[in-house]
Amino acid sequence: MHDLRVPALRHPEKARRPDNPQPKKPAWIRVKAPSGEAFANTRRIVREHNLFTVCEEAGCPNVGECWSQGHATMMIMGDVCTRACTFCNIATGKPTEGLDPFEPGRVAEAVRKLNLSHVVITSVDRDDLEDGGAKHFSQTIRAIRKRNANTTIEVLTPDFLNCTSTVLELVVEARPDVFNHNLETVPGLYPEVRPGARYFHSLRLLQRVKEIDPSIFTKSGVMVGLGENRQAVHAVMDDMRAADVDFLTIGQYLQPTPKHHKVDRFVSPAEFRQFQKAAYGKGFLMVSATPLTRSSYHAGDDFEKLRMARLQKLELAK
Repeated sequence: MHDLRVPALRHPEKARRPDNPQPKKPAWIRVKAPSGEAFANTRRIVREHNLFTVCEEAGCPNVGECWSQGHATMMIMGDVCTRACTFCNIATGKPTEGLDPFEPGRVAEAVRKLNLSHVVITSVDRDDLEDGGAKHFSQTIRAIRKRNANTTIEVLTPDFLNCTSTVLELVVEARPDVFNHNLETVPGLYPEVRPGARYFHSLRLLQRVKEIDPSIFTKSGVMVGLGENRQAVHAVMDDMRAADVDFLTIGQYLQPTPKHHKVDRFVSPAEFRQFQKAAYGKGFLMVSATPLTRSSYHAGDDFEKLRMARLQKLELAK
């Protein structure tokens, strides 16, 4: 894993930012260090196929648990992101290489070796590419389908902000089972937390997926503890439901280094339960809201619950 103590090497744009103190994590945030044979096997397969994972690059707190179960979230299109979000630990800069045409096949083979029934594929932002990497997503989905016919596929995509509106169709027409794009935070915090993105563009992206193919599940997530208030989170929920988003994730923001956005507060487990109850009341089919929730955490189990929730809804509508 990358050394989190040298943020200037991974985040040159943050080098001149003042340090933000990193508060001590409460007991409900702490996780066990990764170890064990299954964890080592997952790491070996990832290394063998020369792949990146968001689990490592973003410093996910759940990597020990997930990799010990053979679950890894593949990150395609390199390990350098063209955005400079202040919450994220993925390296930022200008990618020096184009896309690897053999990467989709390597991802598909890793999925086979890991025997994944459900896989999450994400990526860095690639604003240097004309299509933002949409074709590469499509090729990766198709490669996985070819070698793993029974594996369900979830994609967590960039926003394709500077691309033509047609590039989204390349991803949707490859028929992922779940299309995920995270709003990440409330709109009022975008200028500081997600300066390269646009809240309503991201919202519209999710809405357009359903317009192109209503059968695909849509999913989005936000972090709390960045400085938002409860009313703003509820307003984001309402915006997501207006865009027909099926699945909502809410997790605690954890500050990767002193140069990143500060943790405003640690949201209690009880508050997460309140968010979950409110979200179900607003009509989401599936909600995961806990301090350690991340987009791909327990994604396979949650997908089965999501599918059952849709079937129950259809039965009630008869």
